[in-house]
Amino acid sequence: MRFDTSSSDEKIAYALLRAVAGTNLLMHGVSRLLAGQLGFTTHLTEQFARSPLPEAIVHGFGTVLPPIEGLIGLLLLIGWKTRWALIAASLLMLVLTFGSALVQDWAAAGTQLMYALVFSVLLFLRQYNSWSVDGCWNRD
Repeated sequence: MRFDTSSSDEKIAYALLRAVAGTNLLMHGVSRLLAGQLGFTTHLTEQFARSPLPEAIVHGFGTVLPPIEGLIGLLLLIGWKTRWALIAASLLMLVLTFGSALVQDWAAAGTQLMYALVFSVLLFLRQYNSWSVDGCWNRD
């Protein structure tokens, strides 16, 4: 086990951006869980009422989304399994963007595009991910 304590600006910037992105995603999930999943799934079902998606699929997705967001966010925050967490986060944004486009919520789709950009940049610059659990264990 080796932790790289060098403080290059690139490594600091990477750690901070990864931590902010992780915290954001973690808190999306946690806040939805704390507020009550029923409220979130009800809101989502109402939002997609006029979409071609069956209500059961929307409800099921609304049930699993908060824990998935929370888990991916936590992994990014601490920098564990960073590569896979970033891939999962990007795929999640793909699914969310599809849904936003389906109901023509272009503001949400634009926000999701920004998240996808941040996740892609983090994946591209992963060589600077030394201030993390992965960096400590010297693993992917």
